[in-house]
Amino acid sequence: MQRPAPPLTPRTESFWRSGEDGTLRIATCQACGWRLHPPRPVCPNCHARDISFEPVSGQGVIHSFTINRYQLSPSMQPPYVLAEVEMIEQKSLILLTNIVNCAVEDVRIGMPVSVTFDHVEDAWIPVFQP
Repeated sequence: MQRPAPPLTPRTESFWRSGEDGTLRIATCQACGWRLHPPRPVCPNCHARDISFEPVSGQGVIHSFTINRYQLSPSMQPPYVLAEVEMIEQKSLILLTNIVNCAVEDVRIGMPVSVTFDHVEDAWIPVFQP
């Protein structure tokens, strides 16, 4: 699936570029260790401002999903799965992503998945596969 490139902003660039070496990195509070996604300048857990991108395992489970059967973008051919993946590092650490390398009919809530990346322009977009 050919997807559009995300905008690289000062707040999100580290996230979008982190997959270049095959490692998913999530914004993490250096004061309390809370992981933030999407990235924010202030930790919602302790209100500290020392946030940096730290590696995570890339392992998660499908929390929720939908199968898109309509062509909403010329570059993304349906059907495809849009899913919320909860990372194993922290309850409620959820990434909105696509599930790839799996028939859409086989996707299930609770399915273990791992990260892989789609390289689009200057970004490495995290997608997940069983």
